[in-house]
Amino acid sequence: VCPPPPPCCPSRCPPSPEPLPGCPRWPGGASGRCPPQDAEIVRTRDPQRLAGCDVLVDVGGEYDPGRHRYDHHQRSFAESMRSLRPDKPWSTKLSSAGLVYCHFGAQILAALLGQPEDGPVVTALYDKLYENFVEEIDAMDNGIAPAAGEPRYALSTTLSARVGHLNPRWNDPEQDTEAGFRRAMELVGSEFLERLDFYHRAWLPARALVEEAVRRRLEVDASGQVLELPQGGCPWQEHVFQLERELALPRPLQLVLFPDRGGQWRVQSVPAAPHSFQSRLPLPEAWRGLRDEALSELAGIPGCVFVHASGFIGGHRSREGALQMARRALELGGGTEST
Repeated sequence: VCPPPPPCCPSRCPPSPEPLPGCPRWPGGASGRCPPQDAEIVRTRDPQRLAGCDVLVDVGGEYDPGRHRYDHHQRSFAESMRSLRPDKPWSTKLSSAGLVYCHFGAQILAALLGQPEDGPVVTALYDKLYENFVEEIDAMDNGIAPAAGEPRYALSTTLSARVGHLNPRWNDPEQDTEAGFRRAMELVGSEFLERLDFYHRAWLPARALVEEAVRRRLEVDASGQVLELPQGGCPWQEHVFQLERELALPRPLQLVLFPDRGGQWRVQSVPAAPHSFQSRLPLPEAWRGLRDEALSELAGIPGCVFVHASGFIGGHRSREGALQMARRALELGGGTEST
């Protein structure tokens, strides 16, 4: 079984004021396959010690996969997932973490999941984990901001930030980084495996449910813009965007109905874009922030429970009432976009 990408790659780890790179000493030489789990990790910049390593990660000033050299610090390096794998869309410059994932990620996932390396499950999860786990590490390590302009608030709890906090403080009398390095390995490795487990056991099975709901959308409402997920609030958002493209839907989906854990129903707007806080069709402005009788009276729909202040989601006691809320929102146009 192959291990996850060496945790020394993500987030400028191992932790130290000037991060020391990891150098796995992998028996068997440059086989081009995933190394055994009993690999020895040597943390050094000593050229003589590096010369004796089978694999160099995040050190050495070379990218040469044929010799298992995976550094990204040299000025000549400009590789991305798209440049190394033209079938992939991501153009973020790779860090050493991304390089290891690019070359070994499919093998790692196949071994962890017991699935064929070239099968649909590994292919889907390889892409998902890069886009939602590894790419952020690549960008942070290369100093690439998530968006142009001044950020509205600080992102201080990312994986990279949490690994960084394992550094010794500048004024600690003990500056040994070994304990923090081991903790970083556990942190990154466990989060990688937890994320893989979620995408494999929750996100991926949800696609079939969302696809079935898309195909039956006209049975819910003649507009074809309301989706119903009777099994509950599964991870649906990214599947909606992908299925809209794949199935070339004539009209974009606007609202999604699903039961909550308490047996009531929710009506939620489809986001304007993946990872966006804006809504395609927020619930009407006049409803926002109201609850119970006040909301029911204003909407003319008995049994309303709430509408969020931004309008992105609302609740009703029944499925039929939630559908009425969705239809009224379509009629009224939803007012201004929520943010």
